[in-house]
Amino acid sequence: MSISLLPLPYADTALEPAISATTLQTHHGKHHKAYVDKTNAAIEGSDLAGKSLEEIVAAAEAKADKGLFNNSAQVWNHGFYWHSLSPEAQTPAGDLAAAIDASFGSFDALKTELATQGAAHFASGWVWLVAKGGKLSVEQTHDAATFSSVGGIPLLIIDLWEHAYYIDYKNLRPDYLKQVIEGRLNWTFAAENLSRGSVWAYPA
Repeated sequence: MSISLLPLPYADTALEPAISATTLQTHHGKHHKAYVDKTNAAIEGSDLAGKSLEEIVAAAEAKADKGLFNNSAQVWNHGFYWHSLSPEAQTPAGDLAAAIDASFGSFDALKTELATQGAAHFASGWVWLVAKGGKLSVEQTHDAATFSSVGGIPLLIIDLWEHAYYIDYKNLRPDYLKQVIEGRLNWTFAAENLSRGSVWAYPA
């Protein structure tokens, strides 16, 4: 079984005005699809064919197969990113809200931390909200580095690669971050990840 291009969980216009339909069509239909296609080409006929995406990522990392790792990890990261976004503004509730207050002091403080670390990150990468060691933390990873690099349980991710925002914001990454953090993060998804207590699985 090959790895599939995960469908967007909403219409390509659903994240406007924070993220345009043009950006989603390009980001999902070209960038994400290319990572999927390259991963499938790399595993065809190998002992990794038919394995889960998480197993493929782990095997590529263990073998230091940079090409397969970069593509397969980017497939996972993008799938997680699409689910980390919401067409409607949300606020954390329940156990997630309590964990945010305990770890950051307030929801506003968490949003500031996400925006600050995302804007300060040099070059391509990702910024994550992660649960580990009984607390929540904001982590950064470079390039294709994925869930194994941040440790713990990823709750949300924001794409910092230029293709995530350049059509809409040009080089103004902080403007993209502000729009996404203030009104497009899927806190219901984050709460589900926290409650489950295990790393999200890319759908087969």
